[in-house]
Amino acid sequence: MDEVEEPWFDAGLKFKCTGCGKCCTGSPGYVFLSNADLERFAAHFQCSIEEFMQRYTRFVEGQYALLDRPETYDCIFLADKKCTVYEARPTQCRTFPWWVHHLREPKDWEEAAIRCEGINHPDAPVVPSLHIQEQCLTYLDNLLDQNFSFP
Repeated sequence: MDEVEEPWFDAGLKFKCTGCGKCCTGSPGYVFLSNADLERFAAHFQCSIEEFMQRYTRFVEGQYALLDRPETYDCIFLADKKCTVYEARPTQCRTFPWWVHHLREPKDWEEAAIRCEGINHPDAPVVPSLHIQEQCLTYLDNLLDQNFSFP
């Protein structure tokens, strides 16, 4: 029987959100939305999915993404370094920093820590490997559920 290789982070990783808001601002990026995200936002704003999309999204690379503020690249829902839609936030945001490209190997995690002060924070608890893997799978499932549109 083949042995299952444990991930390099089998002992867990230290992470604690500090609420700095840096993951929601700065250089341009995209928060792509899945169908579940669109449904959650529509319920949050008590509007139709179409209304939400017209008001708060843009079409990028064949899918819908949240708007950002053009002058700062801040997320449209960031105010005073806080998420104004925290309970309805997209899965991409919910699963940060447990994204595949942060977890391939230790150097990827260390590079992510340069941009996120909560990664390896001295006061951060150790997040168990199983939770990290579950969040990573949620992130991947979300990618499969994104609202793609083809010409």
